[in-house]
Amino acid sequence: MNGVIYVMRSVLYLRYFFHKITATGSFGRRHARWEKTLVLSRENPVKAGLFRHHVKQFHESSCSVATVACVVNTLLEVQGRLPKTPVTQQDLLDKVTTAHWKERMGPNGYQGRRGLPLAVLGQVVETSLDVFGIAHQGVEVVETTRDPGKAKTCRQTLLSRLTGFETRADSIIIAHFDQGSLLQELNIPHISPVGGFDPHTGRVLLLDVDTAVPLPYSVCFDTFYRAISTHYQHLFHLFGYGRGGYIYIRL
Repeated sequence: MNGVIYVMRSVLYLRYFFHKITATGSFGRRHARWEKTLVLSRENPVKAGLFRHHVKQFHESSCSVATVACVVNTLLEVQGRLPKTPVTQQDLLDKVTTAHWKERMGPNGYQGRRGLPLAVLGQVVETSLDVFGIAHQGVEVVETTRDPGKAKTCRQTLLSRLTGFETRADSIIIAHFDQGSLLQELNIPHISPVGGFDPHTGRVLLLDVDTAVPLPYSVCFDTFYRAISTHYQHLFHLFGYGRGGYIYIRL
């Protein structure tokens, strides 16, 4: 397995330098925009909560833990049950045993697998909400597609949901995306909560949990959709990763 990881890293770095040299991908015109100044409306407690409880991942494969901690604390606060000491990432790993989450965060992973593919992330999110008694209408795992026959409907549904999150605070959206499609980083699967959407400009705001990312950033909807509909490199399939997508929590 170490040989596979070595080959994977080599391929990722080659792709990174190709985009850098050719000014394509995240090195091209559709790059992310850092959002240094943001005004949060008091009318959207869900959005404000996500910003307030945003935390960074504790190692390179723990983006799922930081993301779920942010979501759990936000919803506990919105529902008036946030403890004096918010739920920590360690609390989550100790209490949520679904899919061997804690083991997946260890140095060797669970059966050699680290991080959470999209479907497994959905299981972990739903269990986390149940463990902490958070009321919600449902959790939907959406594997996005670039198939011309299906993508139009998928995009329209996502746009509607982003608008609902922004204007009605009726949901939370967790993105499972190719980080290198949005930032000048390696093209690896990554997880972070969506922190906002501007219906007028069509820009999606991400609260990236990566420790190397200093600020929230926004990208146009088309770029965001491409990132979450990425078919991850074939070598990632050995670790259970297929396509990206998003988790939709209906409140």
